[in-house]
Amino acid sequence: MACFLVPTTEAIVTTVIKKVADKKGSDNIFIKKMGWLNNMLWGGSALLAFEHVWHGEVTPWFPFLTAASNAEDAAEMLHEMSTSGVAMAILVTLAWVVMVLVAQAVSKKKAPAQAKAKA
Repeated sequence: MACFLVPTTEAIVTTVIKKVADKKGSDNIFIKKMGWLNNMLWGGSALLAFEHVWHGEVTPWFPFLTAASNAEDAAEMLHEMSTSGVAMAILVTLAWVVMVLVAQAVSKKKAPAQAKAKA
């Protein structure tokens, strides 16, 4: 119904954080790799939004979300957002954290090997 709004909101927040941190020149590896998270969140949100439009759950007229038209459906929509939406956002963020840590470990392994090769 509207589970895609949670990762979309996270994508908006992380995009703003990335832009602010880039202006300040942060050396934090997670800030440097936040573009990965943004791409994952925006891409997933776009696909989910398309799927919801395809199934008629999102419309181009008010209230835009068909579940927001009555109280019972709105309660179900909020429940879906708080369970499925939050779970998806957390899962994507955890996958990104693992990706960043693995990339960092691989780059640290390559650096000494390259230094030995040059010596």
